Amino acid sequence: QLQLVESGGGLVQPGGSLRLSCAASGFTLDYYGIGWFRQVPGKEREGVSCISSSGGSTNYADSVKGRFTISRNNAKNTVYLQMNSLQPEDTAVYYCAAESSQQRLCTILAWKYDYWGQGTQVTVSS
Repeated sequence: QLQLVESGGGLVQPGGSLRLSCAASGFTLDYYGIGWFRQVPGKEREGVSCISSSGGSTNYADSVKGRFTISRNNAKNTVYLQMNSLQPEDTAVYYCAAESSQQRLCTILAWKYDYWGQGTQVTVSS
């Protein structure tokens, strides 16, 4: 059974950092592009970042550029999202997702992604 499991969320003060992990089970992430998305109740899901299957392409939403970094460790079958300088507006449920197109450039469009995790809550508050 193909599964993605997010971890690393929690409560952090403004200006703090968290590292989210997206671990795959039942399949290898080597051939999948991975995206991170977030959603606040009552709002549409927002694309945050993505990394291509090769790791050679990354992309970020303007709202997180310079603060978030996506990376992958295929040996551990895991993708990470390092989030620095967190602000209250970053509060959301964060989801990782996998897509199998193996395109050279990744895109943060939710409809392109085939498999989704259950999400992890990130709360930024003093």
